[in-house]
Amino acid sequence: MPGLVYVELPERGVLEVAGEDRVAFLQGLVSNDVTKAGADRVIFAALLTAQGRYLFDFFVIALGEALYLEAEAARLPDLQRRLSLYKLRSKVTLADASRRFAVAAAFGRDAPAALGLSGEGAAKGFAGGIAFVDPRLAALGLRCVLPREAGFAALEAAGFARGDEALYDTHRLALGVPDGSRDLLAEKALLLESGFDEMNGIDWQKGCYMGQELTARTKYRALVKKRLLPVRVDGALPPAGTPVMLGNEEAGELRSGRDGRALALLRLDAVEAAAKGTPLIAGGARVVPEMPAWVRLPEA
Repeated sequence: MPGLVYVELPERGVLEVAGEDRVAFLQGLVSNDVTKAGADRVIFAALLTAQGRYLFDFFVIALGEALYLEAEAARLPDLQRRLSLYKLRSKVTLADASRRFAVAAAFGRDAPAALGLSGEGAAKGFAGGIAFVDPRLAALGLRCVLPREAGFAALEAAGFARGDEALYDTHRLALGVPDGSRDLLAEKALLLESGFDEMNGIDWQKGCYMGQELTARTKYRALVKKRLLPVRVDGALPPAGTPVMLGNEEAGELRSGRDGRALALLRLDAVEAAAKGTPLIAGGARVVPEMPAWVRLPEA
């Protein structure tokens, strides 16, 4: 674990959801309970297709008189477009706030304690924006959404040194946490195959939302047969999308990776076979599943 480090995440953007109906509007659409987002808490959630397939994931941040969705910058216009389809008569406005806010991850040596925070999703106002413990997994550290013109001077004053994006990528891959559409195929991925239950991205008591029926059925009928998991790659790292083979059978597919680590969507029977010594191969390299402590596989 490095010392205290922050990494600017230019591939992340911020969508403002304002207006008096903002909470009710999002509540009927996303996988988590939007009413739990407040000045002292940030939540993680997803927007799904009506058929329950992944479209977008984001952090829901309450700041001032608006909610802000911290999401993939390149896909932010599509997120805004899709949300606008459901506005109807809701008193809601949607606007790209990425020019106002910059996003950073901060981690290493109990980073949350450096800003007086503890516990997944815990948040506080910081430097005109907000800092929060990553609600997916506390071991990821902090995320900060700060006014762009102020930069990250406040993080440096708090003892964080600037690092590069590769450092954060390595950090999250070691923990087995997916990075949006790099690891989750839009209109195909299922939340329970992708770890959203363990990553606090689903509220099972909130009631209906877009795609809720399939998500609930997948859980209660034990239909999870694949999981997105971290893997060690022994050999040259194949590109994302390379099939993972168990003998002559396709057992899964590689997703994002770096420096001998990657994520892969794998059949659970293949994970079991690998644990017993049967090799999994992707593009000539051996793929060895690694099971993070936070992952809960379905009982046999």
